[in-house]
Amino acid sequence: MRLLFSSSPHRIPTLFRLARSHRPVCSSPPPPTWRSSNPMAILPESSAAAVIPSEERLATGFWIKYRRESVLSLYSPFALCLASGSLKIDTFRHYIAQDVHFLKAFAHAYELAEDCADDDDAKLAISELRKGILEELKMHNSFVQEWGSDCVNESPVNSATLKYTEFLLATASGKVEGLKAPGKLATPFEKTKIAAYTLGAMTPCMRLYAFLGKEFQKLLEPNEHNHPYKKWIENYSSESFQASAVQTEELLDKLSVPLTGEELNIIEKLYHQAMKLEIEFFYSQPLTQPTIAPLTKQHDPEQDHLMIFSDFDLTCTVVDSSAILAEIAIVTAPKSDQNQPASQIARMSSAELRNTWGLLSTQYTEEYEQCIESILPSEKVEFNYETLHKALEQLSDFEKRANSRVIESGVLKGLNLEDIKRAGQRLILQDGCISFFQKITKNKSLNANIHVLSYCWCGDLILTAFSSGGVDVLNIHANEFNYEESISTGEIVWKVQSPIDKIQAFNDILQDCSNERKKLSVYIGDSVGDLLCLVKADIGIVIGSSSSLRKVGSQYGVSFVPLFPGLVKKQKEFGEGRSPSIWKGQSGILYTASSWDDIHAFILGW
Repeated sequence: MRLLFSSSPHRIPTLFRLARSHRPVCSSPPPPTWRSSNPMAILPESSAAAVIPSEERLATGFWIKYRRESVLSLYSPFALCLASGSLKIDTFRHYIAQDVHFLKAFAHAYELAEDCADDDDAKLAISELRKGILEELKMHNSFVQEWGSDCVNESPVNSATLKYTEFLLATASGKVEGLKAPGKLATPFEKTKIAAYTLGAMTPCMRLYAFLGKEFQKLLEPNEHNHPYKKWIENYSSESFQASAVQTEELLDKLSVPLTGEELNIIEKLYHQAMKLEIEFFYSQPLTQPTIAPLTKQHDPEQDHLMIFSDFDLTCTVVDSSAILAEIAIVTAPKSDQNQPASQIARMSSAELRNTWGLLSTQYTEEYEQCIESILPSEKVEFNYETLHKALEQLSDFEKRANSRVIESGVLKGLNLEDIKRAGQRLILQDGCISFFQKITKNKSLNANIHVLSYCWCGDLILTAFSSGGVDVLNIHANEFNYEESISTGEIVWKVQSPIDKIQAFNDILQDCSNERKKLSVYIGDSVGDLLCLVKADIGIVIGSSSSLRKVGSQYGVSFVPLFPGLVKKQKEFGEGRSPSIWKGQSGILYTASSWDDIHAFILGW
């Protein structure tokens, strides 16, 4: 039982309370609104694409919308090695050679865009941006001089570089779908479209490099002198380059003002295509050294067994499942003045249910907070798994008492299985969650198993939520409603209702797994209930911002390390010749991810 309702008379969906996770409501996406219809109310379908607010700048909106592509570039093996300073010099030389070809195409594209612009200010801005590219080429030439070899002439253009340069120059030449041939553009305004389209294909590259430069720069030690690529990092994190990226975005915004909705859609497609080509460019760089990402790169299906474990509520979902089940109960409950057929399971009225849920929620929240405070040591202690396990036994007792109150109250009586399945089909999951599991299940050669361990009262809800997203090959370990002819009796078959139950299920799964292959376990979770599994797994990844998880974990000596900096540190250890077998459970270190995109990039890559 993680999340219940307030007793306020206002509409329930606006009052979901993140009790166990202690997350402020304003920091999370708004809970879904139920649509009332007979025989039940269902959640609205979520859009597959992010929506860009109309008041937001065009370039900024595109960057936010296609964050996934920037994350994939950030976690690429090349970027990790470069950031760590362990990148082999021959690989960097190859990259510089490819980037020179890339920058020359950029400079030419700016020339073509300047010819198409009909505004003096725009022409001047494009000219200044082109000068910046020429300065960047000078920096690359300085690298070549330092090494005493002409790596540009020694390295032919690879296919990924060629794809981007041909795409860029074709765009700058007006060869864009839906646009007249360059020689047939009758007016200066029509030519201006080419300038806008060209900036649409160039802006993501500028913003991506500015982003990578800043992310890498954060990881440099204050007195870092030995990092071989410090000059590269300082260039792309510099104020001047950051300003160039902003200037490019502002110019794209300006050139896009007079365009129609259809023409803006063309720019968005060009922007997205450029982002995808950038990913391909980074992943095409030849590496001759071992890398820790993507995790599956070093995975040998014949000898290794990758086991992915995940929580469900608020790890995969936007809203806790107990709130969804409570909402179904209230929406489908009879009114106080309605007579119920004698053959049906007796149910409380919707008003009684709303009030009872409110009381249960208030009591749960208060007692949960008290329980968390009671298990905290007065001072931080060194990490010890057994000590943490002992403390969380108290939380487990509390969870079971809270669940017993729910059953005794009768609030879960009379729910129709079809209503639950329909809610599961409409359940909004975190962005990137389904695509992550889809990619694993579709790759049969990966030899990976997925296990979902959840406190959810109804495993059917989880099963339907995943199957509606095309993910069927899952092992779900959750509680189950007891039904009579597809109507819930109010009783639950308990399987996983506490931190101790979760870790027991986790251990049993690992124990039952064949010992013929080397196991590597990854656990993804968001709350205190996941803490034992997170620290026991070879790799524990925390998603979300649960304050209670961090409070308990920190007091018991658990370290929370942002995922990308943590990977850079481990990649550096690789470069120093340490053993690649660096993932070990019960280390007391957990990695924090801001989204499923980060998890996808780390484990599966591009």
